[in-house]
Amino acid sequence: MRFLRLEDVAEELNVKLPQVRALVKSGELPAIQIGGRGMWRVERVELENYIQHRYAQAREEVSGDID
Repeated sequence: MRFLRLEDVAEELNVKLPQVRALVKSGELPAIQIGGRGMWRVERVELENYIQHRYAQAREEVSGDID
């Protein structure tokens, strides 16, 4: 499946739906709006990119703590 509902993203990340909505609203997690009723979708590749970005940030934070 190419696109995920925000509920699916929340489940994948093991977080609450409002946290995913905040990520989308801030632009940190790219999403598109489908239809007129505000149905948001996140492309699976964008979710994977977000996860990889967070891993990179965590590595930087950890290496900064060691130095």
